[in-house]
Amino acid sequence: MQEFIEIKGARENNLKNVTVRIPKRQITIFTGVSGSGKSSIVFDTVAAEAQRLLNETFSAFVRNFLPKVSQPDADAIRNLNMAIIVDQKRLGGGSSSTVGTATDIAPILRTLFAKGGQPNLGHGYMFSFNNPQGMCQTCDGLGQMMALDLEKALDYTKSLNEGAVLLPDGKVGGWGWKVITKSGLFDNDKKLADYSDKEMHDLLHGEPLKVDVGGGLNIKFVGLVDEFARKYIKRDLKSLSERTQKTIEPFIANGPCESCYGSRLSQQALASKINGQNIADLSRMQIDELLEAIDAMDDPALAPVVEMLKTRLRSLVEIGLDYLSLDRVTDTLSGGESQRVKLVKYLNGTLSDVMYIFDEPSVGLHPRDVHRLNDLLKQLRDNGNTVIVVEHDPDVIKVADHVIDVGPHAGSKGGTIMFEGTYADLLKNDSLTGTYLSKTLPVKLEPRTASGSIAIEHATKNNLHDVSVSIPTGVLTVVTGVAGSGKSSLINQTFVPEHPEAIVIDQSAVGVNSRSNPATYTGIFDVIRKSFANANKVDASLFSFNSKGGCENCQGTGYVTTDLAFLDEQKLLCEICEGKRYKEEVLGYTLNGKNITDVLAMTIAEAQEFFDDKDVSKKLDAMNDVGLGYLSLGQPLSTLSGGECQRIKLAGELHKKGSVYVMDEPTTGLHASDIQHLLDIMNRLVDGGNTVVVIEHNLDVIRQADWIIDVGPEGGKRGGKILFEGVPADLKRSKESLTARYV
Repeated sequence: MQEFIEIKGARENNLKNVTVRIPKRQITIFTGVSGSGKSSIVFDTVAAEAQRLLNETFSAFVRNFLPKVSQPDADAIRNLNMAIIVDQKRLGGGSSSTVGTATDIAPILRTLFAKGGQPNLGHGYMFSFNNPQGMCQTCDGLGQMMALDLEKALDYTKSLNEGAVLLPDGKVGGWGWKVITKSGLFDNDKKLADYSDKEMHDLLHGEPLKVDVGGGLNIKFVGLVDEFARKYIKRDLKSLSERTQKTIEPFIANGPCESCYGSRLSQQALASKINGQNIADLSRMQIDELLEAIDAMDDPALAPVVEMLKTRLRSLVEIGLDYLSLDRVTDTLSGGESQRVKLVKYLNGTLSDVMYIFDEPSVGLHPRDVHRLNDLLKQLRDNGNTVIVVEHDPDVIKVADHVIDVGPHAGSKGGTIMFEGTYADLLKNDSLTGTYLSKTLPVKLEPRTASGSIAIEHATKNNLHDVSVSIPTGVLTVVTGVAGSGKSSLINQTFVPEHPEAIVIDQSAVGVNSRSNPATYTGIFDVIRKSFANANKVDASLFSFNSKGGCENCQGTGYVTTDLAFLDEQKLLCEICEGKRYKEEVLGYTLNGKNITDVLAMTIAEAQEFFDDKDVSKKLDAMNDVGLGYLSLGQPLSTLSGGECQRIKLAGELHKKGSVYVMDEPTTGLHASDIQHLLDIMNRLVDGGNTVVVIEHNLDVIRQADWIIDVGPEGGKRGGKILFEGVPADLKRSKESLTARYV
């Protein structure tokens, strides 16, 4: 008999007394426009209550150390399972956290070397850079050390006599220069670029040598790198004068540790090998190459560990992360990659009858890889788990056993269940989701003609294989390719640094703290405060929660924060202002019948109707244009998703002309009905004389491009090549391009 998770009368955020049943041990996918209330049901109601009930099973002492989860606003929530939430929060963890440690593959690899490495060290911790026994003693397991930045210290186009040494001590005519030029080791008129390996080694790491600099004075010559290290790197920089610190700072960079060469491990650990390779060699390999190396280990004594390793590594390959390496620091992963790394960890677990909750797991996935994600979701379900997914991608929605559509629109116009049933029935439904899922945009047959081009020549960043390509100007160019193929290396890390004037609209956070919100970010909060001040004949600073008007108990934040040391800080609603952020007296002042907290609680769409100021209306219109009409004016920017951050930046840049815009997967988090809206904005920018370059996986955006650059064919080392350049209609005929198969 089918069992259900039952929710009755849910009222979190914009939910309108929602009653819904989620089938257990099936895949249920929640759909609907951004801000419709999907996350309010899944995360703020179901996940929050499951977490609260789990926390209550602990003793009062332990609960003191756990984040407080308040009871969701609902009449009843029944039949919950334990929840595992796999969200898009970046893994973080600093340099000590790698793909290997995050997936629990690193401990297995350490066990492999503890058992089979020669010479044998006997213990797994001897191969851990987080353990004092296994870490490199020179860099304390960081793999990085401060070093002389040779690119800034030397001008390779000049000779010593022409001033090739740019360091403060190496200026022509100075004592440092005299020691080098009178050492007899160098041709002082030879350009550094023409130096032999020995000459360059002598210049950088030359052994101590007494040099007669004239006047009966002998000064010791030492290689530039070693001398710089002695004088500055090996000393506490803060002990030097402020002037000296400022002088040498530009010449210092973080470089690989000279002892462990970036591997972070002790010399003992690096000496222990299996089949001629040490643990650092294996950790450095791409996952697909590592699988081959592990497969070649045929020692029967290692068979159980080898099999366990292969199972974990295959999971990474199956989810499309075969281009990563185990030593990749998790800080450098995207939100989508972070989520998939977490997923791998859970896939290899043996828990069943658990509730897995996913937040748009398809983010950053090429259409080719979506089926892999679907297979993993099915695997979780078939292991006896309940799988709940918030998703926009039609190819993921197809795999659902049950679909729940929330709408009809965003914010106050959402919060209602529009549909419950199968994917096939959703396609016949007249909801926004049903209507748009059965539509696909056609391939653009009459693309614009470029007004010129910007060349990228011989790009070699990360996995790029000496790539030369032209970006056409005055048109919409879409850069495509599987995850890890080199799209970001080409555009974000090569094109953008060469063109600092380009307006980059990415998914990085826009607000550094919880005090920033759409009203402050767009600048309309100043106008709102002045409007309140004029209407009530009082000081405008009263209406700032950062100034005179802020609640004194919580300093205008709306909550009181408790530091829980090693756990996330705990935030509790301020008991004085009840989260309104203002003093009671400020709330007595009104503008057209609304006080300041009423205005900040308005959605952007509602504020458009409330304000008649031209400047305010223009900025609100721009926010609405990018599909953010559902955000409230006072919502902290720190709570926005990556896609929302990107669109709020786009809203602030829409007025510029004659510029180059670079966007990184702007459809992230967008419902199918909003994608046409986004395309309209891109087209408006191009028609206004701008060049728009978009990194994107969404097929509708790809089909509507004027020009396509496809990078691949695969991720990592097997990518980094240009497979196709041209108009969308010609892409279909490309035999090399993986994207061509899906357009």
